[in-house]
Amino acid sequence: MFFKSASPSRTTTPSSSPPRHTFSESLTEENIMIAHTVISKWDLHSQHSSSHACNIDSLFSANNRMEANQFLKSVNDLQAAMHYYVSHNATSEKFAQAQTLMQIAMKRLQKEFYRMLKANRECLDSESVSTHSSTTISSRASRASLSDMEEDSEDEFIRSTTDDSVSEMERSSIFAMAELKAIADCMIASGYAKECVKIYKLIRKSIVDEAIYNLGVEKLSFSVIQKMDWEALEIKIKNWVHAVKPAVKTLFYGERILCDNVFSTSDSIRESCFSEICKEGAMTLFGFPENVAKCKKTPEKMFRTLDLYEAISDLWPEIESIFGFESTTDVRSQAVNSLIRLGDAVRTMLTDFESAIQKDTSKTAIPGGGVHPLTRYVMNYMTFLADYSGSLADIIADWPLPLQSSLPETYFGSPNKDEDISSPVSMRIAWLILVLLCKLDGRAELYKDVALSYLFLANNLQYIVSKIRTSNLRFLLGDDWAAKHDTKARQYAANYERFGWSKVFASLPENPAAAEIPIEQVRNGFRRFNLSFVDAYNKQSSWVVPDPKLRDEIKVSLARKLVPLYREFYELNRNSVLRSEPGSENLVRFAPDDLENYLSDLFYGASGGSVSGSGSSHSTSSHSSRSSHYGGRSR
Repeated sequence: MFFKSASPSRTTTPSSSPPRHTFSESLTEENIMIAHTVISKWDLHSQHSSSHACNIDSLFSANNRMEANQFLKSVNDLQAAMHYYVSHNATSEKFAQAQTLMQIAMKRLQKEFYRMLKANRECLDSESVSTHSSTTISSRASRASLSDMEEDSEDEFIRSTTDDSVSEMERSSIFAMAELKAIADCMIASGYAKECVKIYKLIRKSIVDEAIYNLGVEKLSFSVIQKMDWEALEIKIKNWVHAVKPAVKTLFYGERILCDNVFSTSDSIRESCFSEICKEGAMTLFGFPENVAKCKKTPEKMFRTLDLYEAISDLWPEIESIFGFESTTDVRSQAVNSLIRLGDAVRTMLTDFESAIQKDTSKTAIPGGGVHPLTRYVMNYMTFLADYSGSLADIIADWPLPLQSSLPETYFGSPNKDEDISSPVSMRIAWLILVLLCKLDGRAELYKDVALSYLFLANNLQYIVSKIRTSNLRFLLGDDWAAKHDTKARQYAANYERFGWSKVFASLPENPAAAEIPIEQVRNGFRRFNLSFVDAYNKQSSWVVPDPKLRDEIKVSLARKLVPLYREFYELNRNSVLRSEPGSENLVRFAPDDLENYLSDLFYGASGGSVSGSGSSHSTSSHSSRSSHYGGRSR
């Protein structure tokens, strides 16, 4: 009976036998069941969820961190299950169930991703992110990745971010980025990259655009900028210069760090996200300087133009690094184009500045031979230029002086021995000063008095040397250049002294004690001296020497040469003149000390310092009055 019953006629056919499950299929079905338990709890549209609070609370919160790990693990298990069924049984009901669960999970993750970007806006602010190195944040965020974190490693990470070296804001930033990265990794791996990226771009671009606006960066066309008056445009430039550094080093750098970390698993996604979020704002930012550079060039715009150039030039390494993607080539190109345009504008303005010096048509002699307004304007302009020597070095490196403008070797001394003076910037500055000096030579011819012409040249060259020594120009032209021209200023002063006081010196004998002088010659000597000294003093009482050091040097030099010579003549002959004829006191009008007193009052430009007294006592009291007057003068 046993074998009968086991006969072929009674054997069960394969079509009627129960399905046999493999180990892999059983494990897959079990994973789907577990995933269903975890994911359905957080189903946004479920009417039968175990807790209504779960539909309101965030899955990715401090209280639900372990459950978030389970959720992400369930999604990964679902993904593996779906791959299994695609390969083995695509028509299985389990496969359809897994697909449904995946859709539920992705909707929840989309909501969580959106909520986290919104809720963590402050700790994901570019300023917060950019204050820490991208390497540090990246390593810590990777360690904080929720999709890979076991309970022990999570505790270890939390301990590592609670030391004193990590601020609360940094800790929040790291956790937020880790959670965003975990969601992004999960959604990208599950085929929902498009939905994840769409949310990210929408929120972060609005934040970047708002930040650009708050920095005061406006999208202004060339036509709008061209119509602005300079005062209004200058304000825009100042705002831009103030904004560009935080925009690059904080805003764009922070966004780059955030993109690189959240989408670290996909180079193409992080590039497209960063490009779409930041490209428009960056193009607006770096397009403004180019439009400014295309406007009408005038020397007064030089320094604001250099401010723009310097700002981009200083930030170029960061610009090149942050916008290093192929898709952000236009940003780098825009920054380079702005630099090129600004450099062209600076060269044009330098040419116009030189031309303005050469074409100066002022024909009025400066009263008293003081510093010419052109000298003040040019040298103040040059001192400001020297502050931009680094940028100027880039701009005029390949822009040598024309051949007809080659500087004479005598102007520099030995330029080949001085590396500084042979640099393009130094040569350009020196050439502009030479143009000014040549112009001043022409202005000196306006004075009818040769002595005043030399005093004018001495004053102006001394002003130039002083400006050089008290500004960054000294680093461009060097101490030797300044010393050489300082010596030349003293030579001009010596020429003034020679021409301005020649008649006074000629009125006195070269060696009064060499031989006895007839009394009539002595009387005539005092008359000639009185007339020449009064004439020189009255004429020069309105002349000026603004530089205190040069003023004192000239007066000391005059006193050392004139007073001893006059004192010897005075002491040898005064008594003989007074004895020779009653009333001869008027011939000896000045005592030697009176000369020093009168000389000390020169070069302040006073109009009331003429010699009118007839005796030494009057001269002394007159000096006291003038000393009181000049003592209050600003020197």
